[in-house]
Amino acid sequence: MRACVALQKEVWDFSDADLVPLRMFVVAERVGGQVVGAFSRNEMVGFALSIPGFRGGRSYLHSHMLAVRKQHQNAGLGRRLKLFQREDALARGFELMEWTFDPLEIKNAYLNIEKLGAIARRYTVNQYGITSSPLQGGLPTDRLVAEWWLRSKHVETLLQAGNKPRVDTVTTISVPAQIYDWKASPATRGRAKDVQDRNREQFAKAFSDGLAVLGYLRDAQGSGKFLLGRWEEKWMYPAN
Repeated sequence: MRACVALQKEVWDFSDADLVPLRMFVVAERVGGQVVGAFSRNEMVGFALSIPGFRGGRSYLHSHMLAVRKQHQNAGLGRRLKLFQREDALARGFELMEWTFDPLEIKNAYLNIEKLGAIARRYTVNQYGITSSPLQGGLPTDRLVAEWWLRSKHVETLLQAGNKPRVDTVTTISVPAQIYDWKASPATRGRAKDVQDRNREQFAKAFSDGLAVLGYLRDAQGSGKFLLGRWEEKWMYPAN
């Protein structure tokens, strides 16, 4: 658990004030959450942290944090950690795992939507406030809420057959590949904020119209595109 705290600081470069403290990892494991580590020999190279949640009379797991050391990124380790979380959750009777993710992070969105089969139909504005992590680029911490319905046809078809049911796309929301460079430089950060503001409005309208994020595409230039359509399955816990 101490290694989790250290790796968290390494991956996000948080100030101490923004770090999830050691005691939270201890509490999560003790009260029915998950603290999962991935190791290369004796070195921790990734971890996942979840805590139990309760909404609409039902229990679920909120996966608060997943980190992979830089040298081990883009090799499928994040997906393996999530699948391990799913196995443990199913063994304990959970149907749902949720987490938040930055819709401007293209690789993360692709993992969540296309490789895991999560959907999204809720958007929160500046959920964590302005954080110290350089990855956020000083922008508001807007987040999509990923819903991973562990026993849904959507997820089981993907994990068993390697592909999801076809998405009947009603609308799309795009993120340019240049977003990372724009966030990194104070001179261009306004462009990233413009994309965030535009997409915030588009997500709000789409979700108010009853649409959900069901798919995600990446083009040859590295840009991303959310595919939104009608979620036909009936999995739902009432929102708070």
